Amino acid sequence: MAGLAAALGSGAMTNAVSEIGEAACIFVIGSNTTAAHPIIGRQIVRAVKQGAKLIAADPRRTVLRRMADVWIRHKPGTDVALLNAMARVIIKKKLFDTSFVKERCDGFEALEAAVKDGDLAEAEQITGVPAQKIVEAARMYATFSPATILYAMGITQHSHGTDNVMAVANLALLTGNIGKPSSGVNPLRGQNNVQGACDMGALPNVLPGYQKVEDQKIRKKFEKAWNCQLNPSPGLVLTELFESVHAGKVKALYIMGENPIVSEANTSFVEEAVSRLELLVVQDLFLTETAQMADVVLPAASFAEKDGTFTNTERRVQRVRKAIEPVGNSRPDWVIIRDLAKNMGAKGFDFNSPEEIMEEIRGLTPSYGGITYGRISKVGLQWPCPDLDHPGTPYLFAEKFSTPSGRGQFAPISYTPPAEVVSHEYPFILTTRRSYFHFHSTLSRKVDGMNVLRSEERVEINPVDAAPLEIENGDAVKVTSKRGAVQAKAKITQTTPPGVVSMTFHYPETRTNLLTHGALDPVAKIPEFKVCAVKVEREIDFGTQYLGWGTGKIG
Repeated sequence: MAGLAAALGSGAMTNAVSEIGEAACIFVIGSNTTAAHPIIGRQIVRAVKQGAKLIAADPRRTVLRRMADVWIRHKPGTDVALLNAMARVIIKKKLFDTSFVKERCDGFEALEAAVKDGDLAEAEQITGVPAQKIVEAARMYATFSPATILYAMGITQHSHGTDNVMAVANLALLTGNIGKPSSGVNPLRGQNNVQGACDMGALPNVLPGYQKVEDQKIRKKFEKAWNCQLNPSPGLVLTELFESVHAGKVKALYIMGENPIVSEANTSFVEEAVSRLELLVVQDLFLTETAQMADVVLPAASFAEKDGTFTNTERRVQRVRKAIEPVGNSRPDWVIIRDLAKNMGAKGFDFNSPEEIMEEIRGLTPSYGGITYGRISKVGLQWPCPDLDHPGTPYLFAEKFSTPSGRGQFAPISYTPPAEVVSHEYPFILTTRRSYFHFHSTLSRKVDGMNVLRSEERVEINPVDAAPLEIENGDAVKVTSKRGAVQAKAKITQTTPPGVVSMTFHYPETRTNLLTHGALDPVAKIPEFKVCAVKVEREIDFGTQYLGWGTGKIG
């Protein structure tokens, strides 16, 4: 799987958004696309109207389910069992692309051996999906070409999220649905410039362009350009960082554009850790819940108040142009960082514009080498774009994969259950989601119109589960896990399956992530936001909504 890992590890789509509308088959898993990515959702609608087949795998009854040819309602946390079963069907019924597998892939025999031991009856028992529906989905994906896979945090935010992604990529390699238009494996980014931030090295193990910090040759290139000495050891991922803060190993923290007091799993622990810092600096648009705990707050300018570039989910680098002057004392992020560095005596920060910074970026980052402000003045370019004559790359792996051999590598994997399962005391699975009306953490809560549409948290619960608990629509309920409790109003709906409750994380007054746990994927180190065990009780006194067990400052 190493051939796909370089792209998927960067979170990048292998194909362009516009290609989705021309696909013959679309397999969506772990993504409520029409709600969380409505522009991409329109491409799915366009494809379906043109006759494309749609497979939607989601425990919740989403809009995509209504237009899907096959809706797979699997139990949360059972993605690998489902995907391995589909791979088994494709191999057993000889639906795989033999030429592609032979000419461009390695490790087929190992994958075949890994999936043949499990049968469809076992997959049905684990996932809750009828065996015949698994067969139908596998046949459809394998026979309608080109086929594309779209996924989001519904499969990555698990203690085995990396396995989920590898299992998805196995299907693409098996069927030859990679390296051509309207195919591929396409992770959908959750925010507008997350891709650009990662491209620029906002990860602990790489420098800009995913160039490994452990590579001495790479380090020397950057050390020469920056006239400094770089640490050869990777840093800490976000989840490890807060553990180190809590343990007193990290004394100061500089947070930009992040609100971990609301957005991180097990936020009681995160809040307590942050309270132990000797110095907390927060650079953000608003005085967020995290910024309220800061020693220093640096007001940042919004997208409309600065020039620069955003890189979107399809790897497209696009210009951003200032529409208004920064409000109040806010300044663009790059200006704040430049001036702070200069005041600290650092060299090499003599930039006068974002365009000057982009020139340094393309000089040090091969995938951005051909991207200039002049070339993207009207339409952005998709990386890799190595030189000024290169047109950009709409889809990856057309001729070879990014491995030493240039061949794709299958990844045999086995199903492992979620880190936390239901029990007599905590009989429900809580899975988190986003609202159509709000953006990520609490940013859109500043907009009155958005609050009119959805002003408070609602706990989705199936009527089958609500009845014995004597919970009616709109009742106050308390949701409790091993880590804490929150209160909200119930929404009785068949959107969420029996045995599962669903909540968003947009409301600081109902901090859903007090409930989620910190079990991590061993590779990506991402918490298991999508599966935790809870109990639900009808609440009489709806006075205090924050019932976390932590000792932090936010009440």
